Amino acid sequence: MSDAYQAAGVDVASGYEAVRRMAAHVKRTERPEVLSGLGGFGGLFDISELPYDAPVLVSGTDGVGTKLKLAFQMDKHDTIGKDAVAMCVNDIAVQGAEPLFFLDYIACGELSPEKVSSIVHGIADGCVEAGCALVGGETAEMPGMYAPAEYDIAGFSVGAAEKHVVQTPPAAEQGDAVIGVASSGLHSNGFSLVRKCLLEEQGLKLDEVYAPLERPLGEELLEPTKIYAASLQRLRQAVDIRGMAHITGGGLYENVPRMLPEDVGASLDLARWEAPAVYQLLRETGGLTEQDMYHAFNMGIGAAVIVKEDDAAAAIQALTDAGETAAVIGTVTNEPGVRIQGVDHV
Repeated sequence: MSDAYQAAGVDVASGYEAVRRMAAHVKRTERPEVLSGLGGFGGLFDISELPYDAPVLVSGTDGVGTKLKLAFQMDKHDTIGKDAVAMCVNDIAVQGAEPLFFLDYIACGELSPEKVSSIVHGIADGCVEAGCALVGGETAEMPGMYAPAEYDIAGFSVGAAEKHVVQTPPAAEQGDAVIGVASSGLHSNGFSLVRKCLLEEQGLKLDEVYAPLERPLGEELLEPTKIYAASLQRLRQAVDIRGMAHITGGGLYENVPRMLPEDVGASLDLARWEAPAVYQLLRETGGLTEQDMYHAFNMGIGAAVIVKEDDAAAAIQALTDAGETAAVIGTVTNEPGVRIQGVDHV
């Protein structure tokens, strides 16, 4: 071990210990297509046996954003990795892809094997839920770049889909049903606004319970992002899907149009679903308008799906059978853009 490197703030021994602790978490995510073990220069995944006629690889990368600051404040790191997985696999799942494998990148000011193991535990939980393998990653100790107790995390996922699925343009037509799939809360978007409104301006405490919440604020905010990959795969087997969207930053206004042809839009009715209690706290305590809320957050809808009106009941049943809460929240219209009844006063 280099004494000079350690004197510069990089503890190589801690890095080796972190890798050793990761091994059990990685093993939980194994798929038969994985050809490499932990510690290689690259992860190997055999796509030759995948059951696709004309496979296309679909990739996505994302991070967790300033939700990390809440994990630092609460010294709780076992769910933030699941957020990183969810933000990547949900993006590729709404393109019709099955997640195959995931890689993570963790950069920290001071490498704590216990903390890294806790983060990777959450990553493995997310991979198991998504059905993808954790095939590798990078843990970088970067003193001077990050404070000793801070870190950043990003992920990268690759999935596969049939070529005709991903090449088919959005097919939604006027009269189709828009189905909303419930979120688990804020997911991993809008936390700069959340921290500003609730923590900095209002001085709320993460360990306190505030009405209408039923648990401490910090636990509510750190609720991990829901992973929809398996549910959407099940839905695809049940009905003809005409569009899917992951509702992330920009909320329904920005993400629903991404699954629509340019000549149609959507009319949504907020009376058809119930937003989690954390949004009421944000609006009333944080002094945000409904326009602020619906432009920044998912407002209780983590994914949206378009099906023919006649297929709506079967779609909701399939999602319910997969463990989701889903409802018809609107219809496709012949007017481009998204209008939310009760927010846009239409």
